[in-house]
Amino acid sequence: MSERASERVPAVERWLAWRYLATRQREGFVSFIAIFSLIGVALGVATLIVVLSVMGGFRELLIGRIIGMNGHVVVMARDGLLQAKPDLLAALQSVPNVRGVRLTLERQALVSANGQTRGAVLRGVPRDDLLSRQIVASNIVQGDIAEFGRKPGVVIGEQLRRAMRLRVGDMITVVTHRLNESGTIAPRYTDYEVRASFSSRRYEFDNTLVFVPLQALQEELEYGPETVSSIDLELMDAAAAPALAARLAKTLGRDDLKIADWLSLNSRFAGALQVERVMMFIILSLIVLVAAMNVVASFTMLVRVKRGSIAILRTMGAGSGTIMRAFFMSAAAVGLVGTIIGTALGLLVCASMPAIIGALTRMTNAGGSGVNWVEIEFIASMPVRVQATEVVAVAIVAIVLSLAAAAYPAWRSTRVEPVEGLRYE
Repeated sequence: MSERASERVPAVERWLAWRYLATRQREGFVSFIAIFSLIGVALGVATLIVVLSVMGGFRELLIGRIIGMNGHVVVMARDGLLQAKPDLLAALQSVPNVRGVRLTLERQALVSANGQTRGAVLRGVPRDDLLSRQIVASNIVQGDIAEFGRKPGVVIGEQLRRAMRLRVGDMITVVTHRLNESGTIAPRYTDYEVRASFSSRRYEFDNTLVFVPLQALQEELEYGPETVSSIDLELMDAAAAPALAARLAKTLGRDDLKIADWLSLNSRFAGALQVERVMMFIILSLIVLVAAMNVVASFTMLVRVKRGSIAILRTMGAGSGTIMRAFFMSAAAVGLVGTIIGTALGLLVCASMPAIIGALTRMTNAGGSGVNWVEIEFIASMPVRVQATEVVAVAIVAIVLSLAAAAYPAWRSTRVEPVEGLRYE
């Protein structure tokens, strides 16, 4: 008989948990609070997933643009310029996980046109390297880079082109310097035709970069054909850059070379993004915590309202464990259901983000606000990157907070004495 009773206990507890959640006229206010607690948990979980996914998308986009202009691993000379000897290039190309080896020659310069002079960074690159850089090749605003390297000319940032009021086909004067035999510094003037302009949506690139064919820049600066500023390595997996840079330094064993990965070169930027990510997760988790506190309040009130029913169950032989588990299941169900609904809602919003942003943008422009879509495209595009680990972490945090919130009302239900509960019934 006791075995059958023990088998029926879970069913009884589930039935009691459902009865506690069901709306009654007397406990209508308590059920109302419980419903809004469920909505609060769902909205908190959805908000956390959406914000983390959008931040992850922006972080990936920003890092991609940084890496797109530079390499995952950069090989430089510790002093002066680097000589890209064939044996060094062969050694770098033979390293596993290396997709491409890019030669780069950089030089600070002044560019002048239409009566304006601005500082710029000349970056000499081979033609194939520039054509394969998607951050440039897929973001051409004016002109065509197909003739880059075949005919004299440069490719400049769109912000620089606008600032100097240039058009494709116009000439710009590039001013560099050279050291005379007497030891004095003399300016060097070279005219280039503007072939195209690009927009990487990074101000420091679009406002300063001027791409020049590598051989032309080497000849202009009177450098040898093997002289470069750095050798950029493009990897198949960007996350492997720190380990590969360390392994490469040991493999080459050359003290005259400095080998750095993109993470160490942008450590402050990457560190700030990581800190922001962690802090945003903690801050937004407080929304779920507030909703969990509502669960505590509503089910603590329910325990007080149900004192008579608890006392009757106790006198009929129900143990304190049965009552406690019933209340725990009832309160935990609010958090669990809220977490499931919030996760589904968050993923749905992330999947629909382009349509949502597009609709909001059309509404804003329809209102005559004068918002320039091109200028706010970086924000309005709202890149979203949903990571399974982040979604699971959010769900686990919400479930743990919900279970913790359900523990107190369940414990309070065991403190109800049958005599006290029946006194006013």
